[in-house]
Amino acid sequence: MAGIVWQPYGDYLERSNVAAFMRKHKIRDWRELVSRSTSDIEWFWDAAVKDMGLEWFTPYSKVLDTSGGIPWAKWFVGGRINMVHNCLDRHAKTLSGKTALIWEAEDGSSRKFTYSQLSAEVNRCANGLKSIGVVKGDRVALFMPMVPEVVIAMLATLKIGAIAVPVFSGFGPKPLQTRLQDAGAKVLFTADGGVRKGGKVDIKKNADEALKDCPSVEHVIVLRRLGLDVPMSSGRDKFWDELMAKQPTECETERTESEDPALIIYSSGTTGKAKGTVHVHGGALAQIAKEVRYHFDVKQDSVFFWVSDIGWMVGPWMVVGVLTFGGTLVLYEGLPTYPTPARLWEMVEKYKITHFGISPTAVRGLIREGDAWTEKNDLSSLRYLGSTGEAWDPESWMWLFNKIGKGRLPILNWSGGTEIIGGFLLALPITPLKPCTLACPSLGMAIDAWDDDGKPVRGKKGHLVAVKPAPSMTRGFWNDRQRYIETYWSRWPDIWYHGDWASIDEDGLWFLHEGAMTRLRFLGEGSALRK
Repeated sequence: MAGIVWQPYGDYLERSNVAAFMRKHKIRDWRELVSRSTSDIEWFWDAAVKDMGLEWFTPYSKVLDTSGGIPWAKWFVGGRINMVHNCLDRHAKTLSGKTALIWEAEDGSSRKFTYSQLSAEVNRCANGLKSIGVVKGDRVALFMPMVPEVVIAMLATLKIGAIAVPVFSGFGPKPLQTRLQDAGAKVLFTADGGVRKGGKVDIKKNADEALKDCPSVEHVIVLRRLGLDVPMSSGRDKFWDELMAKQPTECETERTESEDPALIIYSSGTTGKAKGTVHVHGGALAQIAKEVRYHFDVKQDSVFFWVSDIGWMVGPWMVVGVLTFGGTLVLYEGLPTYPTPARLWEMVEKYKITHFGISPTAVRGLIREGDAWTEKNDLSSLRYLGSTGEAWDPESWMWLFNKIGKGRLPILNWSGGTEIIGGFLLALPITPLKPCTLACPSLGMAIDAWDDDGKPVRGKKGHLVAVKPAPSMTRGFWNDRQRYIETYWSRWPDIWYHGDWASIDEDGLWFLHEGAMTRLRFLGEGSALRK
């Protein structure tokens, strides 16, 4: 295999989660694993859910039901499950003293939450939501900086069966208003402000402007992040601390059905208004958990950090995924190059980060700052590098591989999108890597590259398609089912047309190619370093 720059070795082959899964099922190598997981998707998803130890209130009676048509496939039929039970409730006692969440701000201030502390705060927030009349199915929007409270608010919403609507904290009033109106949000979580490059960001001002034409919003919960004097609308606005102060720290988790919506995450798409992709407790959790466990190899001793915002898909994905397996999640609020371009590497050393994720655009921004900034800190804790956002160029990929990974770490390149809250393509700890490759289909995702006539192509660019359904595919667009069909299912019957270009080389390794949809899939993931 010419062009290979990384071969799996040692613990990647022997101690990774995916290697253990293969031994359990007598699978010889990664090619056989990918083939079996994509040719028999019902076997794989059933086996994976059981191997991962996901806990169900009521076991599912059927893995997959396509009686309503392939675009409307239902997964884990009859099962009852809740994301929060799996990522928090079950760990609150068994991992009570273990660090679940670490947060750091631009000024260096930080906070830590153990699993028991995080659980108590989520329960307090869940009870706070109940006290203002939030019930199962209500939409709760999150327009907050990357602080612990945004994680608490999201998990509290899911815990009681309401639907979380995360929105990028850098948006102005109009994009926020569009999302609040489309979702019919009942509650908005926001903050008096945030920080960026040493300055203050007036988040509440943008929220108030957006709310001028959002009649569905009955309550606004305001976090005192900076202690700013902000206007409060009487009867509508409530400060976080005042609402939560007397709430109990115990709250029963809603026993949601597998197909109950958990999240509406908006994807900007290429044209027209933002699309509200709908993700459910069972299917989205299965996809997130599968990627985090088998592809990213997260374990209880993992410390996971990705440069992202809660409003982009990676935000909810990493919260749910890392906590599901008892890992430690690191959040950062602010510009990752402030006050110096060494900021990210200082955090790696300080918190002993094992998993570090970033976009190609952000890497190119760091390259412009000069290599000297990468040489000031101990990066030996790193085990995995992750990337998403757009197609790589070889020079930037090799910079990350050599300067940060020292030529010894795999870059787990990842492509999919908000519409599937995960990836179609994603390397494994056991796959060899060429520069820029995504290596293989994400397990259980039956995909191909087709030409314009709908025939498979190899060695050249083709349309990325999914030839079978997957658990995390959006359950339509919120309030716009027909647009969902037109967007993904209209080019070829019962085939998901993703709008990206991909190719498979002579060694069977996958690559993504730049296109309009490629950049917009994870819109914003690469913007973290833009000045």
